[in-house]
Amino acid sequence: MDGDHGRRAGRFLAMDASQLHTPVMLERCLELLAPAIGRPNAVVVDGTLGLGGHSEAMLERFPGLTLIGLDRDPEALRLAGARLARFGDRFRPVHTTYDGVDTAIAELGYTAIDGALYDLGVSSMQLDLPERGFSYAKDAPLDMRMDTTAELTAERIVADYSEGELRRIFRDYGEEKLAARYASFIVRARAQHPITRTMQLVDVLQAATPAAISKQGHPAKRVFQALRIEVNQELAVLERAIPRAIDALNVGGRLVVMSYQSLEDRIVKRIFQARSRSTAPAGLPVELPEHRPELALLTRGAELAGDDEKERNPRSAPVRLRAVERVREVLRGAS
Repeated sequence: MDGDHGRRAGRFLAMDASQLHTPVMLERCLELLAPAIGRPNAVVVDGTLGLGGHSEAMLERFPGLTLIGLDRDPEALRLAGARLARFGDRFRPVHTTYDGVDTAIAELGYTAIDGALYDLGVSSMQLDLPERGFSYAKDAPLDMRMDTTAELTAERIVADYSEGELRRIFRDYGEEKLAARYASFIVRARAQHPITRTMQLVDVLQAATPAAISKQGHPAKRVFQALRIEVNQELAVLERAIPRAIDALNVGGRLVVMSYQSLEDRIVKRIFQARSRSTAPAGLPVELPEHRPELALLTRGAELAGDDEKERNPRSAPVRLRAVERVREVLRGAS
């Protein structure tokens, strides 16, 4: 499988860089980040490097910029590294999850950054390589690891988690109304034979789905989302990553986050709102400097992709973009 995986991944390198994938809301991201990362000798973190589309645009648009690209997927780092090699040492790749932003910055010798971009969810490459197991539309091993060096796979979860644990992740991470029913059917099915491939799991879920509900969308969509989040601990990583990225910003630095499902967006919204409010006690006649908000919101709620972009790039349809600017210095490392 490794050889086949390498050959399939190699297809991406054979393509022109602009064909690798279409970066979501690219111009809006650049517009929001420009006042911060257009500064002389600015440093920006692309916390979800993927195939490097957003990074390439930032490096091209801002010639004085140094970009630190984080990704947990070794294959993404290899492919993006080839794509961005022409920028020399202006591009600094790091193999880490995006909650490792503070450590990555420090290890590269920086004390702060001027901007950060997080484009959450599954990358184009991970979706387009069936053997990664993220898609419920193609048969593949039940893998779903963003970091192929990690141990936990979707197959192990389906095989080893109790019925209660499966129900919990389907409910909490997939917001699946049939969580209990799907967990029960999986436990019964795995007692008969191991569930090791995506289509085996899809068959179990389809058998468990009442006919009336099956017409409302693919029954595997939310279960696959839940398994992916559990495999990669995406929400726990996000809870740590956003505060650490904020703490790393210089005053005037900006953070842009794009979420693709409500669980992610709620986390981002909560953190942004909490740190953009005054902490002064009620009734205090004068707001002391230490009570002033740390952040200024740059978007009114969550921004959506335009209709034209959704038509050109269907993967932009669910995106929710939020952005903030650091307006006050605080003690670093308080994540």
